[in-house]
Amino acid sequence: MDRQAELRIIRAAYAKQIMAAAAVSDTRVAAAFAAIPREDFVGPGPWMMLRWWTRDYVPTPDADPVYLYTNDLVALLPGRSLNNGQPSLHAHLIHQASPAAGDHVVHVGTGTGYYTALLAHLVGPTGRVTGIEYDPELAARARVNLAPCRNVEIIEGDGTRVAFDSADVIYVNAGCTRPAARWLDGLADGGRLILPLTSDQGFKGGAPEQVARSGAVFRIRREGAGYQASWISPVAIIPCDGGRDEPSEKALAEAFARGGWQKVTRLHRDADIPDERCWLRGDSWCLAYS
Repeated sequence: MDRQAELRIIRAAYAKQIMAAAAVSDTRVAAAFAAIPREDFVGPGPWMMLRWWTRDYVPTPDADPVYLYTNDLVALLPGRSLNNGQPSLHAHLIHQASPAAGDHVVHVGTGTGYYTALLAHLVGPTGRVTGIEYDPELAARARVNLAPCRNVEIIEGDGTRVAFDSADVIYVNAGCTRPAARWLDGLADGGRLILPLTSDQGFKGGAPEQVARSGAVFRIRREGAGYQASWISPVAIIPCDGGRDEPSEKALAEAFARGGWQKVTRLHRDADIPDERCWLRGDSWCLAYS
């Protein structure tokens, strides 16, 4: 058996393991994980892998790509804790985003492009992905890595401000303290926004209960002029450049301390919603219970 055939078998097994770890049954997402070579997006090996039992990076023994096909984070810029994220979390969130063939997906925080490539695989040749990356080095690497993907455009810039065409999915891969108006405005009717909200403790992680009380991912679905909202996952993730400010972080930390984020059902762009119905209130918006 040649090496590429062996790696295809390894990727197929990896896809099954990731879907099981994510507790997701989605043949399309599984096929994307099986199809896209992770080694094409994380630089040359050996690689620094974040191992949970050490809470630190550990190098792989050598540059064999087999080491990349585990449910682990791979360092992109380890000195800044910038990683290729945990596959099972992305499997769960991509499943919740439900990108369909022909969709336009905006990927905020594209990194070096691995999950952007999965999204491009899911929307197919009739769809397209706009990847936005704040860090110039990562954006440059993503452009090179994704050059073979004709349905992907990479933009370097602030993902909370960059202009983009109406999107069926906006997939945010960094921790915010508020939803950007640009994202809410840019969702097509029926479009889905995957929104990680994190307090200042949300990147530090730690014990599962600490993660759960400092970071939450919401699925926001546009319904005409309104927005349905639901909690879909706890999260510890790198902060979003441009998506954080001190007043909204303080309000978010207080909301986590009160609890109740799992009960959120709506996002209102309305300052008049009563306080008792708001889990988290911002400037003319709130995440609410009804």
